[in-house]
Order: sequence, then C-alpha cells, then structure tokens
Amino acid sequence: MISKSCWGAYSKHTASNNLLFSSPNPSRTRCAQFLRHVMASKRVLHTDTNIPEYHEGRLEGTAPDHLCYILLHSSHSPETFPSVYHTTVSRELQLRAMKWGGLVNFSWIADKTAGEIADRQPATVFSPLGGKLDISNVSVQNMDEIEELVKRHIQGPLTSSTSQDMHIYVCTHGARDCRCGDRGRQVYEALVEAVKKERTSNASGPASNLKIGEVGHVGGHKYAANVLLFPQGDWLGIVKPEDAPAIVSEACEALQRGIKPLDHSAPPLFPSHWRGRMGLSREEQKSLWSKYTGHE
Repeated sequence: MISKSCWGAYSKHTASNNLLFSSPNPSRTRCAQFLRHVMASKRVLHTDTNIPEYHEGRLEGTAPDHLCYILLHSSHSPETFPSVYHTTVSRELQLRAMKWGGLVNFSWIADKTAGEIADRQPATVFSPLGGKLDISNVSVQNMDEIEELVKRHIQGPLTSSTSQDMHIYVCTHGARDCRCGDRGRQVYEALVEAVKKERTSNASGPASNLKIGEVGHVGGHKYAANVLLFPQGDWLGIVKPEDAPAIVSEACEALQRGIKPLDHSAPPLFPSHWRGRMGLSREEQKSLWSKYTGHE
C-alpha cells in the first residue's frame, strides 16, 4: 500500500526538487581534477585522483519520495553524458511527472538497441502497484496520452511482464560526479561479470532473466556506487565491486521465488546498503529499516 504521506508531498514539488535536471553543486571541488580527464570518445577516465573517501554515515531514508520511476532508453551510456543532460522529451515528461510523484531518468543496457532519436524515445516505467510498463514511443506530440497511461499504471494492477525480468541499474554519470563515474563503472563491470559467471554455470537458470544496465544521475553522489533494483524498487548505496556476486545471487533467488514490487511490509534488501524504497516516504523508509535491523 502506498502511503498517503507520499501523495501529499508531491503537491508541494517545484522545479527545484528535480533530481535529474537541477544544476550541479559547485562545491564539489574534490572532483574537479577527475572531471578534466575526458577521452575523445567522451568516456570518463577512471583514476583515484581526488576521489573522496567512501561515505561512512547511515543510508536509510536517503531515497527520494516517488511513486514511479520512468526510464527513457538512451542509445549511449550515461558515462558519456554531460554534467546536466536532458532531451526535449525528458524535460517535458519530468515537468508533468513531478506533479504525480514520478521521477524521470535515462537508462542504457549494452545488449539492447534503444531506438532513440531526437524527438522520441522508448521507455520503461516501474511503480509499486503497476509493476513494469514498457512504452515503445514517448514524444512531445503524444505526451498527453503517455501521461494518462502512466498515471493509470501507477494505480495498478500489476502487469504480466513484471515478473519476467529483474533489472539492476548502476549510476555511471561521471561528468555529474567523479564518484559515480569511477565507483559506478567498477560496480557495473563487476555485476556484468557476476551475471556472466552465473549464466556459464547454469545456462537455463534465472540469470538469463537478469538485466544489468546503467542510469544517469539519481541523487546522492556521496553514496556511490548507487544501485537501483526493479521491479522491487529498492535503492542501494555504498555498493562496491566485491558486493556484486551477492547481489546477483539474491537476484537469481528472487527470480526463482517470483519477483514483484516490494511494499511497506517487506524487509529491506541488503540492509547495510539500503537507502530506501519506491512508494515509501523517507520516514517510512527509516521506520522499515529500524524494524528489521533493530537499530533506532
């Protein structure tokens, strides 16, 4: 059940709450030197130069309030994005989505052709009650139709495609913050390798239904590497390459059990890395984490 407190919060949203398109914080001087190292291909070089130390504080309650997550399919990795990246479609969609609790971002999966062109993009939407919704064409011209479609999806019921695949996305938006480019890339590659090993050992196993992808800015650079799990809707932070096998193993087990979005009663996935969950307010995220960990 989605909390009423979430709905109330969205009526107060303004453009300054936009996590994806807000201006970058000029105080991130420790990343400045790292961001000068850009290859001709626009892929950020990975180096330990001036990368801040890992965040050591608590993570629970740091995922933003949202009732759905909309991923516009990109034809190139977020690692190539400029610091602030948007398209005509994403800008218009986010302006609408922020009124009803939606967040808009970009996703890229290496083995999937996005079909993106200047004025239209495919998209995948995840929500607690509706699960997964694939949309083949989002454009400014059909935005009214898309908005109504997504708003209906948020209300449920679950789509039949929700349980077919599990999606694991890592923020690799290095031009936005060096920690995402460096640590996010390492975690992404570790996840890809862990899935490859699972598929090699069990070709017909659940790993064949695991999708590993990259996303643009999600908010919370200091929690990098940031990982989003769908359709469950859980956000993880301070993920390291050595965590990849455990994440993939849990994902395979979840696929065997049957996956779906998680509600306010389901325990957090990976409590030590848990930032929060789609559909829960920040206070509900903190309460849920405390309930299952025993920590106040």
